[in-house]
Amino acid sequence: MVESLTNPVRTKVLKGLLADFEKANPNIAVDLISPPTDQADQKIQQMLQSGSGVDVLEVRDITVGPFSTNGWLSDMSGQLKGWKGWGDLTDNAVKYAKNAKGKTYYVPYGFYGLSLFYRTDLVKAAGFDGPPASWSDLLHQATALQNPAKNQFGYAFRGGTNANSNVVVAIEAYVAKKLDHDNAFKLTNGKTIFSAPEAADALKTYFTLFSKASPPSSVAWGYPEMVQGFSSGSTAFLLQDPEVIATVGESDAITPAQWSTAPLLAGPSGIAVQPMATAGWGTAAKSTHKAEAAKLIEFLSEGKASTTFSQKNSLVPILKSAADSPFYKTGAWASYLTMTEHPDKYVSVVQPRDSAWWTEWIQKSDSEVQKVLIGQMTQKELLASWDAYWTDKWKQK
Repeated sequence: MVESLTNPVRTKVLKGLLADFEKANPNIAVDLISPPTDQADQKIQQMLQSGSGVDVLEVRDITVGPFSTNGWLSDMSGQLKGWKGWGDLTDNAVKYAKNAKGKTYYVPYGFYGLSLFYRTDLVKAAGFDGPPASWSDLLHQATALQNPAKNQFGYAFRGGTNANSNVVVAIEAYVAKKLDHDNAFKLTNGKTIFSAPEAADALKTYFTLFSKASPPSSVAWGYPEMVQGFSSGSTAFLLQDPEVIATVGESDAITPAQWSTAPLLAGPSGIAVQPMATAGWGTAAKSTHKAEAAKLIEFLSEGKASTTFSQKNSLVPILKSAADSPFYKTGAWASYLTMTEHPDKYVSVVQPRDSAWWTEWIQKSDSEVQKVLIGQMTQKELLASWDAYWTDKWKQK
């Protein structure tokens, strides 16, 4: 079994669950391989290409497209057909477990959904009644809180790896009323979101966050640096997934009373767009232990094992029963409950992350965001490039 989003705490939790599985299934032994996160997907790809060394693997919504297109993943529909656990899963979990063609390449273990982490003390000290509710509010508050002389910055900007993701989230919020919810890179008229006039407004707001309300070094920040910037107390706002709740909670630099989360930021229409991101467990096509693999995946997707994994990793859970848990109703998790209870205001959408060219898109879009940040490309040129890219890809498909 190979994991992708490796970190020491997570690996420890996973090993504990695998020990429980082995105790219940003494005839099955599980060897967990935990490559460093930045090399993991490449390592998994090499193992899949070689056709040996992996049975169960972590499949992400951004790798399922290329992995399945290359024939590296097993369709588990047959093995999971009689599984009683299907009825316990949330609608979203079932939706992602069964693709448009009815194939199951992975069963999600949880969901990553964005919320705004914010410094409650700094927001209050600056005279604001509460956290920002929109992208324009964020720019206003982050700019007001920016004070480089005190090593205090407004926003933990993402300029490095996966920088494109937050740019797209801002654009989706600005075009919310025109958005195709089943393909959130597309408008209801069939054109790309990057072609909409509102996309230019989104970019203006977003890149002003960098120039007026972020640390200069954030031009190169990826996930670790963003989280460190917030948890160390140097930035007031951070847009991130729920797994960061646990990380910030362990920080010695800020106390629980100094921070919380707020729902995702809305665009001019008052609507926020939540692109669901997920990952889960799948089986390699060349595995010679498909029955055992299915048994393990069922185990990890049920009851105590699933609940433990989602809570310990701060994930939006896959089980319906989790909604009644006090764990998800208090503190920093409350914003996620707010978004769940108001689906018209916080609209859940699907991005085309299962596209075979998704990895290529990430590389291209990250590179061009960087070019805008260092003045080698205009915002208008970026939108034209992204519009042309997706229009061409859809035509080819």
